Amino acid sequence: MKVISDSDPHSLVKRSVSAVWHPCTQMKHHESLPLIAIARGKGPWLYEENGHALLDCISSWWTNLFGHSNPRINQALNVQLEKIEHVMLAGFTHPPVVELSERLSALTEGHLGHVFYASDGASAVEIALKMSYHFWQLNGKPQKKKFVCLENGYHGETLGALAVTDVAIFRNAYGSLLQEVFTIASPDARKAVAGEDADDVARKSAKALEQLLESEHQNIAALIIEPLVQCAGQMAMHSPEYLKLVRALCDRYEIHLIADEIAVGCGRTGKFFACEHAGIWPDFLTLSKGISGGYLPLSLSMTTDTIYQAFYSDQTQHGFLHSHSYTGNPLACTAALACLDIFESDQVLANNIARADELAKAFAWAKTDSRIEYWRQQGMILAFDVKPSQIKNIRSFSRDLFAASLQEGILIRPIGNTVYVMPPYILSAQETEQMGSAVQRALEKVLA
Repeated sequence: MKVISDSDPHSLVKRSVSAVWHPCTQMKHHESLPLIAIARGKGPWLYEENGHALLDCISSWWTNLFGHSNPRINQALNVQLEKIEHVMLAGFTHPPVVELSERLSALTEGHLGHVFYASDGASAVEIALKMSYHFWQLNGKPQKKKFVCLENGYHGETLGALAVTDVAIFRNAYGSLLQEVFTIASPDARKAVAGEDADDVARKSAKALEQLLESEHQNIAALIIEPLVQCAGQMAMHSPEYLKLVRALCDRYEIHLIADEIAVGCGRTGKFFACEHAGIWPDFLTLSKGISGGYLPLSLSMTTDTIYQAFYSDQTQHGFLHSHSYTGNPLACTAALACLDIFESDQVLANNIARADELAKAFAWAKTDSRIEYWRQQGMILAFDVKPSQIKNIRSFSRDLFAASLQEGILIRPIGNTVYVMPPYILSAQETEQMGSAVQRALEKVLA
């Protein structure tokens, strides 16, 4: 067998372009914007083969919480590797999946006491959608099979998850394959007009939902939302008031509430679950990304005892017969448990309050830049929009700023004209300041 060295980054990039179909990418763009060959990572830093360092300002697609090659997570995985790497969860169980389920349930104060596992975020959404639909079938309401989603919402790219996604670039090509859904107004606080605040926008959006439910509730299984931040929807943020209102509406009209916390869970918004800001619990809550600290594919859908009991029966067909080969993988669950340990031992949520303040200070310059609008922050997520009138080429702006940021030693990935950062929870004050300054310099290059 011929052994090909990976030490030459140019060779590695060429081989990758030839053999690997990269996600969320027009591959032809790599003719002018070469792939970056990463050799290793440590803490918040990624290192290229040539030694060039990049500050990971977006947690490697919002997954990494406590840095790359974290010694505590590494140690936990090494210990688990000596026990069992994987066993199917159908008919079997193991300590990591049991402990993780119990600890997550405790974090919801027992409201969501049953956990079903998968691998990626879209799969967790599929589980929640299927469970909700099947619940109503089992409870004598087979007509309740439609879903409600938010304008500009994103929930994944498998067909069920894509049906409740309202980001055109992802769903337009597959529209004829997708189930019809009801799409309602987003509570995006940027919609506020003179004299309004985020709560006013939330109330107007909830009113639109109420009007829909009044006429269609008998046909609707569930409403799915991203609590507080619609991340892929250009980091649109809304008031917790919206969550309170939709919880009450779902209760009144017998509609399940699905909280997609894949991106906003695990402390991103300032609390472990974003729903906690509103003091409510959904009927389903999905997690992925940060739950394993960015180490291994892991996703899950949590639900209530009421829903669990609806499937509990002597009849096999009444069970939830959904499965994935790597459901509840012991290594992935171990990484998640190590993350929960770090949350507790390092008082992460309390310390993130100070980190969020440092983040705001590092980007204070953007508040006074006349080319920028809608500066916003929710916990460890900070975003702002560059006014379209200030951008020479709106179609290439995100790629241009991405390339300029690499030159400044940072990794960001703008969404349209929205610039955002979502860093790991371990940045020092100096690194946070460095991030803010580097984004400013990169933006100046692109807008000059």
